[in-house]
Order: sequence, then C-alpha cells, then structure tokens
Amino acid sequence: MQKPDPHILTIFGASGDLARRKLIPSIFNLYLQDLLPQHFALLGTGRKKYTDESFREHMKEALETFSGDKADPASIRPFLECLYYVSIDTSDPAEYTRLKQKLDTLNQQLDTGDNHIFYLATPPSLYAKVAHSLAAQGLAIKKTGWSRIIVEKPFGYDLASSRELNHQFREVFDEEQIYRIDHYLGKETVQNIMVTRFSNAIFEPIWNRNYVHHVEITAAESIGVGDRGGYYEGSGALRDMFQNHMLQLVALVAMEPPVWADSNSIRNEIVKVLESLRPFTEEDLANNVIRGQYMESMIRGEPAKAYREEYGVDPDSRTETYVGIKFYIDNWRWKDVPFYVRTGKRLPTRVTEIVVHFQPTPHHIFSDYDKGDINSNKLIIRIQPDEGLLIKYGMKVPGAGYDVQTVNMDFHYTDLSEVYLPSAYERLLHDCMLGDSTLYARGDAVECAWSYVDPILKYWEKNPGKSLYGYPAGTWGPKEADDLIEEKGLTWRYPCKNLTDDGIYCEL
Repeated sequence: MQKPDPHILTIFGASGDLARRKLIPSIFNLYLQDLLPQHFALLGTGRKKYTDESFREHMKEALETFSGDKADPASIRPFLECLYYVSIDTSDPAEYTRLKQKLDTLNQQLDTGDNHIFYLATPPSLYAKVAHSLAAQGLAIKKTGWSRIIVEKPFGYDLASSRELNHQFREVFDEEQIYRIDHYLGKETVQNIMVTRFSNAIFEPIWNRNYVHHVEITAAESIGVGDRGGYYEGSGALRDMFQNHMLQLVALVAMEPPVWADSNSIRNEIVKVLESLRPFTEEDLANNVIRGQYMESMIRGEPAKAYREEYGVDPDSRTETYVGIKFYIDNWRWKDVPFYVRTGKRLPTRVTEIVVHFQPTPHHIFSDYDKGDINSNKLIIRIQPDEGLLIKYGMKVPGAGYDVQTVNMDFHYTDLSEVYLPSAYERLLHDCMLGDSTLYARGDAVECAWSYVDPILKYWEKNPGKSLYGYPAGTWGPKEADDLIEEKGLTWRYPCKNLTDDGIYCEL
C-alpha cells in the first residue's frame, strides 16, 4: 500500500476514551505495517497536564490493553517515540499559540513538510471554536504544506445546526480539507457493497425495481446505553444511527454506478440517492415511522434495566432507543420499491446487515415451496459480526417428487485467513493521510440526510403524545414495527450472530 507524505497528526482530546480505545491503537497498527511516513509525529493535546514522557506512558497502557497480541514491548517502544503532547485549554483561542509553537518545533526537528492533520475527538460544542482557533494561527489555509481536519459525529443536531456547522468550517477550511468521519464506512464489508454490485455482471442487471421486491437493513445492538445515558437523552436512535450510518448504507445500496472509483464520482452518486428520498407525508410520519424504548426484562436469567432506569436518563424520558422506518426512493431504478430500516439498542444480538429480497417467480409450479415464502431468493450482506455474503435460493430435496427447500451459498471473510483486515478507524485514518476522502461524508450529503430526518424530529416535537412503544429488553423491538411490512407472508429477517444460523431466535 502507498505511504503518506510526512506530516504531524494532532489529536484534540487525546486522553479521552476514543483516542485510547480506537485512534492510538489504529495508528499503532499502521506503524506495524510500515504504512506511516518516515517523518511523522503524533501530537496529543487536551487539558490534562501530561509531559511527552507521561503521555507516552499513558498510551503504552492503552496499547497493552486494546492492541492484544500485537502490543509486544519491542514494537511499542519505538512507536512511542513518535508521540508528543502539549497541554492547552481547547476552548481558549489564546492558548493555541502554544500549540502552534509545539507544531513548529516538531516540524523543524522531524522535517514533516509543514503538513498537518487535526483530529477533533472533542465534544461537538468545540468543533467550530477549534477550527477558527487553528485558522487564527495560520494552520487552516496554508501557503506551504497541506492541512486537513477530521470531525467526529454528530455533525449537527438537526438541519439548522448542521448547516451552521458546515458554514463555520467553510469559513476557514476548504471543503476538500474537511473529513467528516463515519466509522461504518471504514468497514471492509461496507466497501464491498460497491464491489459486489459493480464488478459482477450477475447482480447489476437485476439490481432495480423490476427484480427487487424490497430492501431491508438492520443495525442491532444487544447492549443498552450504559453510562452514556446523558448523551443519549439528547440524541436517540434516529440521530445516533439512522441519520448517518443507516442512510449511508442505503445510499451505497441504491446508488448508480460511478464513472470512476474516485472520491468525487462516488460521493456525487451518494448525494443523488439522498436527494431522491421521497419526502414524508403526514400519514407517513404517523404510520411508517415506529419508535420504541426498551423496558426492563429478564435476559438469560439476568435482570435487564429499562432505559428510564439507566444512569443519566430522565425517569419520564420520551427518547427512542429503537426506530423502524419504511420509505421509498423516487428515481428510475427504485421507484415504488420499499426500503425497511430498523436500528435499536437492547435487541437480541449485535448485528448489522443488508438484505436484498428479490421478486418471486412469476409462475408458481412448485406450490408447496412457493406458499412458504414469497421471497425465497435473498442476498444478505453482513457488515458485522461474522462478515460476509449469503445467497438464499431454492433447491430440490433428494428423492421422489419436487420438494424444494431454501439453501445457502455463503462467503465469510474469516475464510481469507492469510489476509489482514484493517479496523475501520485504521482504514479511514490512512485514507486521510493519503488525501483520499472517498469514505468520508461530504457537506452536501450531511445536509441532505438531515433534510430527510428533520421532518420526523419536528413531527415528534409537535406531537409529544405520539406513540412511543415499549419493548422488553432482549427482543426485536416493538411488535408494531412488524406492521410496517404489510404484505402477507413477509416479515423482518431475524438474524443471528453467525451469518448462516438464521430463521430462529437463537440469541434469546
């Protein structure tokens, strides 16, 4: 793989959980694969009073905890020499003078070409302040070298705030410098959606309204909100998952073939899909959007709290921990094909997958089989866990007559035992170092997604009494979500942890 240009990567919030668990281990993995430039430095910054040495010791503990077998002392020691720290109050623009001095010193010592990446692992309330403070020090638009800024989600709280945040960033950075990270897009199987579609002639001719009956996307988590109740109260499943992760998956499934596999071509097609989402009517908002909240339950003999009993949660909370939505894409390819999307916490298992249900055969000659399932042909793209692809189709049962049953043809990424699969953050960080923004969200795509979600948020705000359905923790959400799929004989797929162990409630 290509090596990036020399540069300094500055992480704001470097002592936080995201940096310890994900960012530093991911950069360490790039180091182990010799994918970092020879002239490189990682500068941590935050309010904590670390020196370079104490910060390295802190990160050494993080690598030993979160990097597993790779964290042997012989590998860690030279990597830690690339780490530095400067303590500043991120909210105080005056303190960025010290940051600039530290960066200038490192640039001269290590010959990093005056190239910079700034990673904002901070609360969203600081995003605009950090961007403008960097610009005031001449670290945004530069005469020498290059500068890029990575922004964690949430990118806005609604349409108005996302537009304002985009405006704040574009005042001091060009759009091509802004990398809005969505770790879902860094997953290998998400990227494989495009390869499956556009490199195989058997799929593209049938990937349309003539052959696809409906598309179903599930992102389930088995855990509750834990100690994130305070954050989740201001977010909910719609903002936390649907507006970003889920709509990005929808766009990758539904997009037209890009002219080239480059950043602009691919992201142009993503925006076209988001612009084609059919606006919700008042009836749609009332009937095709189901929200739920998990209640107390017993899971495998152990008591599970209700959401309203979680730390930091309002005892009378109306925040949704589950959302199921039926919607349409109004374009030539997908007209009147329903898309069903659901995401939630405290469901039976942790799984994210896309299921393309193909049209039934036009003439039923094997009646017993045809009555059993209107959609025997399915393509299942498993994002996590047990990543892979599964095709379900009918085959004759050996013996007399024409008894047919559904069988599986599957591929698992674990079968590629000799191939290294990078983590999502590892892939995305390396892409940013190379200046490749393909797997990052563009500003217009973010605003399109918020434009689609905003009417739902306003409808709930305007109708506070609108049903919020309870569901016992450890189940597949409120039973009312089953009514979204109206056609007789159809239901949601109930996936298991293992890709091919489907059709049963195996996690309960």
